[in-house]
Amino acid sequence: MEKVVIITGGNKGIGYGLAKEFHKNGYRVISISRNKIEKLYSVEQYQCDLSISDSIEKTMLDIFSQLDENTTKKLVLINNAGDLGIVNTLENIPTINIDYTIKVNLTAPLILNSLFIKLTKGWECKKKIINISSGAAINPYESWSLYCSSKAGIDMMTKVVAKEQKKIKNGVKIVSIYPGVVDTDMQAKARNTPKERFNSVQRFIDFYENGELSTPKQVAEKIYELEDKGKLKNGIILDVRNE
Repeated sequence: MEKVVIITGGNKGIGYGLAKEFHKNGYRVISISRNKIEKLYSVEQYQCDLSISDSIEKTMLDIFSQLDENTTKKLVLINNAGDLGIVNTLENIPTINIDYTIKVNLTAPLILNSLFIKLTKGWECKKKIINISSGAAINPYESWSLYCSSKAGIDMMTKVVAKEQKKIKNGVKIVSIYPGVVDTDMQAKARNTPKERFNSVQRFIDFYENGELSTPKQVAEKIYELEDKGKLKNGIILDVRNE
């Protein structure tokens, strides 16, 4: 019997940290990302542009064709991939960029979760979805309208799906997690944005200069610990910094 985790954006940042942590603890790890990388040689990798809906469905069907419900005792989907988008006030963001960011941050997880639930219907193993959300879901930052809106959508999706699946025998458990401030490409992008486009830029510079950023490894270890100890209850929205 095997434990399997499917991670989006598993080739860098928090996703890469999660891939290594779950693999270290005996999981079969499957990464979905735009690019494959050699340092993930021990992880199964699927290339997929999450802004293309048809590509997501094809990728998930390919993955599930390689899974066996009879030998799987636990199956986890981690929606980690995300994009900060263009940091600017909404009226200064081109339509094409609005469309792309919302597709990657919200539409893709909706599709992935829908397919995960559908494709595991009737499976007797433990099933869980972990959505990597953000404190930006509840804290509005000027010039982050796309990111804040999409993460708020992730949290509401989590609440709705949790209620839906609670009524189903051996339904899928689903949670949202706020990883805190983490040393990723997204943080670098935020602190390198000109102040005239992002009023809060100094706060993010301070996070970096004062050593307040967690590493992806630290966050991944905490998320795995919470999952392993059974603290990620269905429908919960949890900030790892409070645990």
